[in-house]
Amino acid sequence: MNTVHYHPISKASTFKWLLKREYWENRGGFLWAPLIAGGISLVMSLIGILIGLWGLRRAAANGDLHLDNTKININGLDLKLLTEHMDAKNMADLGNALDATLVLSSLWPFVVLAFVVFFYCLGALYDDRRDRSILFWKSLPLSDTQTVLSKALSALLVAPVIAVIASVLTMFGFLAILSVIVMTHGGNPMTLIWGPASPLAFLAGHLAWLPVYLLWALPTVGWLLMWSALAKSKPFLWAVMLPLFAGIIVSTTRVMQLFDMSSGWFWQHIVGRLLLGTLPGSDLFYRQDQLQAVMHDSDNIAAALSPSSQLAALALPELWIGAAAGAVFIVIAIRLRRRAGEI
Repeated sequence: MNTVHYHPISKASTFKWLLKREYWENRGGFLWAPLIAGGISLVMSLIGILIGLWGLRRAAANGDLHLDNTKININGLDLKLLTEHMDAKNMADLGNALDATLVLSSLWPFVVLAFVVFFYCLGALYDDRRDRSILFWKSLPLSDTQTVLSKALSALLVAPVIAVIASVLTMFGFLAILSVIVMTHGGNPMTLIWGPASPLAFLAGHLAWLPVYLLWALPTVGWLLMWSALAKSKPFLWAVMLPLFAGIIVSTTRVMQLFDMSSGWFWQHIVGRLLLGTLPGSDLFYRQDQLQAVMHDSDNIAAALSPSSQLAALALPELWIGAAAGAVFIVIAIRLRRRAGEI
């Protein structure tokens, strides 16, 4: 008689399967939402460029286009002729302007990421209790630790990686649109677009930002997962209103003055860290020097968002304290998951 041998599935394979499950069940938010946001950004950018070109054509045709205090009358819009009047400073200004537009055009997938991760975490452990599918998942050889960690890692790594890819695709799509526009108007894209701009620097900055986001968003993700596992109903109200009401009470009672601190500290370091961690770049508000560089250093946008600037967030005590608190919240969520049954 033939004997069938069953080989146990390793924990690594099980965890990989859980990650795939989270991705396929939330593909609309993880994948399509940032891609669609990037596509909308490109369409709106194209419309803006076409309107701008229409205005430049009119100015050039009417002789209202000036370079170096010289009136230029062009039949149409010849970018090659305009390029000949640009000195090194003009090219540097052009590069910085291109970098600013690259940042703005590729920002949309990250804005979507903040909302996707926030609401994904709120429903990650609550939804299967609400529809009672938790009974099915608990019947499988899956540990609650693996289940919760797969959801946390999906929010902290899988979704951000896809958002970075969508942002990079949007950025290079924007450069491609500009290149076509430049070529159709007699210009050289390598000279006017790809040379002055810094797409590779932004790509490196995005990749360096991933570990920062993972750690910075950890307290918010942990907090939301904990309430997703704990709340009997309406986890959004519990997770959001509790910190907000606490902040209002602290502000009205001025209890922070007993510790020689203002109520603003509570809003920034407690409420903000619990609720705003999924917003990419929120760590900048805890690094005033870096925030000022991004907002006001108009001559060095690429340097302000470079990998070294992104990784500088790892030196913030707030990042590690928040990450430790987030880990505690996740442990609590795991324990709550073990005791979870029907609502």
